[in-house]
Amino acid sequence: MSRPSRHHLVGGLVVALAAATVSPAAASDHRGHHGHHEGDGARLLARATLSADVQAPGPPSGALATPANGRQGPFPGQVIPGFSAAIDNRDGTFWAQPDNGFGAKGNSGDFLLRLYLVKPRWRTAQGGSGAVEVLRHITLSDPGHEIPFPIVNEGTRDRQLTGDDLDIESVQRGRDGIFWIGDEFGPFIVHVDAKGRVLSAPVASPLGRSPQNPQLGGEQPRTQQSGGFEAMAQSPDRRYLYPVLEKAVVGDADARRRVVREFDTRANRYTSRSWDYRVDADANLVADAQITTGGRLLVLERDDLDGPKAVTKKVYEVRLGAGASSVRKKLVVDLLSISDDKGLSEGGGWGTGRRFSFGFQSVETLVPLSGGRLLIANDNNYPGNSARRPGTPDDTELIVIDPRT
Repeated sequence: MSRPSRHHLVGGLVVALAAATVSPAAASDHRGHHGHHEGDGARLLARATLSADVQAPGPPSGALATPANGRQGPFPGQVIPGFSAAIDNRDGTFWAQPDNGFGAKGNSGDFLLRLYLVKPRWRTAQGGSGAVEVLRHITLSDPGHEIPFPIVNEGTRDRQLTGDDLDIESVQRGRDGIFWIGDEFGPFIVHVDAKGRVLSAPVASPLGRSPQNPQLGGEQPRTQQSGGFEAMAQSPDRRYLYPVLEKAVVGDADARRRVVREFDTRANRYTSRSWDYRVDADANLVADAQITTGGRLLVLERDDLDGPKAVTKKVYEVRLGAGASSVRKKLVVDLLSISDDKGLSEGGGWGTGRRFSFGFQSVETLVPLSGGRLLIANDNNYPGNSARRPGTPDDTELIVIDPRT
């Protein structure tokens, strides 16, 4: 039985997520006029790639990473294993955030948690190299000993954070230049300054701890492993955060339910408000979520399949209005079916060409841009994923699309 709809006024708009549900059958058959699927008119406007093998300055990484696609650590520098979140600086650059590195706590202790300032040199119909320039980075650290559990670099002065300490998956920026970061291990919300230094103790989720929480003890986890805050939206006034669980709460009778909570950044605590978002299939994941300047909640939903096996890599819109009755879950774009009528991706391997597919296993970055455009990027799970060319690690790809039909 569905729970009653709940809604909340945010910046003059009402978010009503519990009513934003469709059946799996309806979700896979959103048809418009002339038998076309909604989103089929989406066009690729720009594309840029960062080589999978690019490494940033820093100590060797990946000593315990699982070898794949002809690559085996340790690697001489810091691997950049794709992006799980990004922030638009509105000057042509983006803060792009990888996750915890090599997929687990135990094998990521030599991977430093960072935000990279990147500048895509977009390939468009007018030209462009299509490369991604890495300008600089911020390394997360805890010199003030705010984190209440031991970290890998516990005894060092800088106390730089690693992928064994946190699994950072989402990020938003406050008005004062600080960052709010969503983590999966806790799950936690972590507050850091513009230099990446932790400002206060990570705030635990009211939905319960995960099996990877370092303070779990004998408590039964209520958040699934790797099911924490993969997505975290932000209200237009930047006061509220909306972390979304990637997976269902442990024991939930509705396996499609993904819980959304509200966090007040001024009070540094959760409010009592929560909503439900329902994915199209039990195993689907919420990969990212953003609220646009127009007040629409966009949700990036994906399956866990890669390349030609992929079925669901979609962006949905949850409309904001005066009440729950005016809200519905609407397909914005199917990322497996994008028109590349300018040939921006030709020769790039599987899924490239005039009908372009962003069918990576971990499509995890969604950034609304001006004019209704969307930036999408992948976590390439280096060196594991090889959707484009089997046997060769996938590059990190950033694309800009016009989702409008």
